[in-house]
Amino acid sequence: MANEVILRFNEVTFVYGKKPILDEATFSVRRGAKITLMGQNGAGKSTMFRLVMGDLHPEEGDVIIESGMTKALARQVIPRDQLGFTVRAFFEAAFPGKKIYDIEPRIKKVLEVVNIAAPFDRELKSFSGGQQARLLLAYALIQDPDLLLLDEPTNNLDPAGIAHLAQFIKDSKKTVIIISHDADFLNAVSDGVLYLDSFTRKVEQYVGNYFDVVKEITARLERERMKRVRIEKDIQHRKDQANFFAQKGGHMRDVAKKMWNKIDELEEDIPESRQEDRTIRQFAILPQPELTGVIIEIDSVSVVKNHKPMSKKLSKPVTLKKGERLQLVGPNGIGKTTFLEALATGKAKGVTIAPDITIGYYRQDFSTLDFDATVWDTLSRAMKGGDHEKLRSHAAGFLIDAELLRAKIGSLSEGQKGLVAFAELSLQQPGLLILDEPTNHINFRHLPIIAKALDRYEGAMILVSHMAEFVKQIRIDQGLDLGNL
Repeated sequence: MANEVILRFNEVTFVYGKKPILDEATFSVRRGAKITLMGQNGAGKSTMFRLVMGDLHPEEGDVIIESGMTKALARQVIPRDQLGFTVRAFFEAAFPGKKIYDIEPRIKKVLEVVNIAAPFDRELKSFSGGQQARLLLAYALIQDPDLLLLDEPTNNLDPAGIAHLAQFIKDSKKTVIIISHDADFLNAVSDGVLYLDSFTRKVEQYVGNYFDVVKEITARLERERMKRVRIEKDIQHRKDQANFFAQKGGHMRDVAKKMWNKIDELEEDIPESRQEDRTIRQFAILPQPELTGVIIEIDSVSVVKNHKPMSKKLSKPVTLKKGERLQLVGPNGIGKTTFLEALATGKAKGVTIAPDITIGYYRQDFSTLDFDATVWDTLSRAMKGGDHEKLRSHAAGFLIDAELLRAKIGSLSEGQKGLVAFAELSLQQPGLLILDEPTNHINFRHLPIIAKALDRYEGAMILVSHMAEFVKQIRIDQGLDLGNL
């Protein structure tokens, strides 16, 4: 039946490590629904997916799934220990302990669905970020689930890939729950929202398109903020009066006592500030001092055609000086990430970077971060020592609290890793900034602040981003389309 409930959280309470995620959360999902799971970075959205998959279990309450219903999760990233797998081995891993005799035709079918061609003996690590995103979706689809969970499925996808995925979801009869920060994509596919409130740790359920729900939630939070301001102003006025009457003595002291009782009542009614109200602070990425002349000159680039790398000489060299920006575009698999990595590591042929230039590199898979290091150690190295209070204050601007500072990079959510990467970049003073999909995993509330920081950056910049609305907020001087070379 189309309207039957196939998934229900019934007063679910869950704590991940020492962090409370859910507190008696209750909601339901009906068959065939296309639902967005929304919430702050690190709120626990991916953890909720693991509860649905049965990898984790609630401390209290029940996760109830219709009997016989199959489910599959398309993860954000391919696990590091699987990057050496071949395409065939990767898909065989979707059926642990089973021998699938028709695995090759199944693989061929799901690869056609996600619009990617790949030999079965090719290793996963040789694919681009966008191609890996398609493989992750295909990994879930090959299991033919009734319930499909998509965790940041548009990350690294080019516009054609995003459009293809959106159409697939709209045409599919499967029940789909999506975590994503791509607002346009969500608005195109969603008919409802589950909102994980990281303050109350409840899940609120909304019906309607994504933009309308976001507007409704934003308006509600603004009403709560205004109510908090009004009550706090009233309380301060009453405190001033109570203190005045208390000093008068006699009967006035009784009046003051009654006023203090009323103040206590009002303070209990103050709506506390929710985490969702918070965004990262305005920040700056200062350039390397004394930048002069040409910082980088690109005479040729390496692209991938028919799975083979080849060098393409540019008809006119691309040069960047202080304050100049280049946007690199091209379809998934053309070699954008590979080229940026070669630039960042000094291995790009046909490229000249001025001596002693400090390069700041934001890589889409965060592999420039040491996953075994703590956040504190990572930022301390970038700051080159310095004052502890200054480091704590800098981290707090990126919503990195004392607990996160002690955590290892590898234990953070993908969104938190992204904020750590920006916190690190803003300490490095790069002369050349290389950004590979810097919007991936980042909460939509933070994106305008990040765009403003990049727009104000005065060094040379090379940017790859599939998010057109983000790029529009940054001045771009030149474009280079690898697909047209």
